[in-house]
Amino acid sequence: MNVLNEILTYSEAKPLLFTRLYFWGFFAFLLLIYSFIYKKNPLRNAYLFIMSLFFYYKSGGYFFTLLIFSTIADFTLGQLIYIAQTKRKKKVFVAISIIINLSLLGYFKYTYFFTDIVNTVFHTDFIVVNYLANWTNTVFNSSFDISRIILPVGISFYTFQTISYTVDVYRGKVKPVKNIIDFGFYVSFFPQLVAGPIVRAAEFIPQLYQKFKLTRQEFGHAIFLILNGLVKKMLISDYISINFVDRIFQSPGSFSGFENLMAIYGYSIQIYCDFSGYTDIAIGVALLLGFKLPINFNSPYKAINITDFWRRWHISLSSWLRDYLYIPLGGNRKGKMRMHINLMITMLLGGLWHGANMRFVIWGGLHGLGLVIHKLWVKTNLSLSKYYNTRSSKNIFYRFISIFTTFHLVTFAWIFFRAENMDKAIGMINQIVGNFQLELIPAMISSYYKIFLLIVLGFTVHWLPSRLKENVRGWFIQTHIVVKVILAIIIVFILYQAKSAEIQPFIYFQF
Repeated sequence: MNVLNEILTYSEAKPLLFTRLYFWGFFAFLLLIYSFIYKKNPLRNAYLFIMSLFFYYKSGGYFFTLLIFSTIADFTLGQLIYIAQTKRKKKVFVAISIIINLSLLGYFKYTYFFTDIVNTVFHTDFIVVNYLANWTNTVFNSSFDISRIILPVGISFYTFQTISYTVDVYRGKVKPVKNIIDFGFYVSFFPQLVAGPIVRAAEFIPQLYQKFKLTRQEFGHAIFLILNGLVKKMLISDYISINFVDRIFQSPGSFSGFENLMAIYGYSIQIYCDFSGYTDIAIGVALLLGFKLPINFNSPYKAINITDFWRRWHISLSSWLRDYLYIPLGGNRKGKMRMHINLMITMLLGGLWHGANMRFVIWGGLHGLGLVIHKLWVKTNLSLSKYYNTRSSKNIFYRFISIFTTFHLVTFAWIFFRAENMDKAIGMINQIVGNFQLELIPAMISSYYKIFLLIVLGFTVHWLPSRLKENVRGWFIQTHIVVKVILAIIIVFILYQAKSAEIQPFIYFQF
């Protein structure tokens, strides 16, 4: 009975993660039942909706009620937007959807941030109260802490997803889903629910009504992505994080400038392997169930400029910000100055989306500034091309310098993204500039050689030619099932040997 209780009830200390054995037990059970019903679309969708709700309950506890509320609200508003007879009524309903979703997101994510600002500016003493926990305690006689607001897992992702649905219904890009179960399945589909990618209704909803299809190539691709994601997360990201990066960022003043610099490089590959690893697993798991999720990463550190970086990094978020924020603000349709302002606003809000802290605003601002400078640089190059040959941008040396510069600008911005506070971010920069301790580098390399080898390995694989990596993936997909099983067993064994004592949650769970 205790084992059954542990399986069925939420534990804050043991969320349902892709890197836990319990998740793969959950997925195996899901597939067992799924194998009997996958041909019957209504039953399949309802089953996956229920299992997705259970997944979210095991990942976020009682916050699954918020997911249900968002599902009901946006399903209803989508219907009302579609049947409204006038554009004015449609605007009212889409505005209600946006207000509801952003209010929920704002309350859970930004209450402390704005309360601190008000208290600082107006010298007030407002205290944050968790009204949802208070209501839950009253109704269910529970004992949740009402003095602390906990950020629901994945709220930033499914909020943006439901906003895009109602806006696209308003724009006429998609028809509303007629069945609330199907819509709930779209909102809560568990592989991408808590950390993306953000899936547009137009991309996903048509798949709800298509027949299940999983070719031999798609099966091989799915297994490859899952194994690739687990290696990225458990072998590279977690090991670097626990044994090096976290220690340096915790107390940058206790380490040399060289160690601080290597920690920043380490975090650059850590966050990429962590987030893209989650996405790989999510896409692979979804594909095994017959659903295709959009690509979310495309070798971002190969970017030749900041604009290119945002075409490659967290693609579902950057395209969402473009389509639902930058373009509605006016995009590039209202002159150069307005375009630059719109870029800055978009990136500042994109930074704030990641967290209610000035560090994230600075991170977003640095990227916004980089985008503006790049636009000005492109304009200057176009002007100069009338008088000089600017084809040097095509040569290898120019490309190397472009990638090198872009990578280091992105890496510098990661300092503010990762540091616990501004003092530690500034302290890290000061250590690099003023206390590098060049003479200790050989000893440090000897001490941290395993960490540095993993960092180098991560970047080397990342920067390998795309054709070579595609050939490896193609080879794996074409291999016999026995070879796939043997390789999977070897990889799982290696991961088991390398895994940390404490399972590390995915970085983007906190957003």
